[in-house]
Amino acid sequence: MKCVHCAGEMEKRTAPFDIERKGYRIHWNAIPAWVCKQCGEPFFEETEVNKIQDVLSSIDMQKSLLA
Repeated sequence: MKCVHCAGEMEKRTAPFDIERKGYRIHWNAIPAWVCKQCGEPFFEETEVNKIQDVLSSIDMQKSLLA
């Protein structure tokens, strides 16, 4: 797999992921990802993206119950 940013080689590792939205911030230290050996850019596969979206949806729902 080639990096879409620099065309470097990607390798399977983990990468951090941060998101700030709707009044909260989440940081994961190690999400499975393809990471470029050259520039360090991560690429998250669909499975991981879906899991992240599920967690965020759950937090949004719980947050709405607090309001």
